[in-house]
Amino acid sequence: MSVPGAVILGVEGLRLGADEAAFLRAADPWGLILFARNVDAPAQLSRLTADLRAALGREAPIFIDQEGGRVQRLRAPQWRDWLPPRDEARLSGARGLWLRARLQAAELRAMGIDANCAPTCDIAGPRTHPFLFNRCLGESVEEVVKNARATADGLLAGGVLPVLKHMPGHGRAEVDSHKNLPVVEASAEDLRASDFAAFAALADLPMGMTAHIRFPAFDTAPATQSAAMIRLIREEIGFAGLLMTDDIGMEALSGDYAARATASIAAGCDLVLHCNGTRAEFEQTVEAAGRLVPAAQLRAAAALRWRRPPAEVDLARLIAEFETLSRGEAHG
Repeated sequence: MSVPGAVILGVEGLRLGADEAAFLRAADPWGLILFARNVDAPAQLSRLTADLRAALGREAPIFIDQEGGRVQRLRAPQWRDWLPPRDEARLSGARGLWLRARLQAAELRAMGIDANCAPTCDIAGPRTHPFLFNRCLGESVEEVVKNARATADGLLAGGVLPVLKHMPGHGRAEVDSHKNLPVVEASAEDLRASDFAAFAALADLPMGMTAHIRFPAFDTAPATQSAAMIRLIREEIGFAGLLMTDDIGMEALSGDYAARATASIAAGCDLVLHCNGTRAEFEQTVEAAGRLVPAAQLRAAAALRWRRPPAEVDLARLIAEFETLSRGEAHG
């Protein structure tokens, strides 16, 4: 079997054309990610995910961002609309978050999607940028760890891989990394006691995503492209899972796509995530990222072993319990 490319790529639209299928077959990305532009109706989405895997000739993981609130790609009326994670955590607590993740997983698996870029394990604070604040699961290490663990466990119980993000911590960022490079001036001691500690408590999870944030206490490069920060994620935080970049199309990074991908892989990321771009830009990324190195192959195989068929459950009962909790009832 050939070694897949060290990339996760976005796809163009609602259907997979012959030209795009041929490109994906040649590029052979390890995984694929879907967005609202790829989602219309259940039958269409199921066909797309099946066609994508057929083009690659294997059961490649297919990712989506289905956090809830502003960041969710499957929406009503075909699917359930979810509250922002912070609001849900306040209403229904860890049990409600487990139920919610288990129900999200059922919706995703039914469409052929088996990886969700959640939970967000960043700690919300008084200066957290609004683009992130309501996506966080708490304002303390203890609260975030409890709620993120419940979310990850619910996804796994439903057969969907969780992605721990944004490592080693995005909560102190005061600007939107989609538009600018955040610089977090906190001391190494403060970061280790809070932001990094939350990820350390969840370091056993199979997959993680980096933050495009600069931490001057450790390095001058963004964490995604910093060998020092990737080493910290591996050695101090203790994360041994498969590590992907956040989307390299975000403006926090500089240079062309080839430069961004090259720097990320050189720093120690296993996979480059490229969500939106022209065919030429995707081709640049694929070439620059290369193929999974042996250590990344082992981590990728280990991550996929977490992708198990869900146990049968009474979904109607789970829905009823979740709806009770999400109304703020029976949650102390």
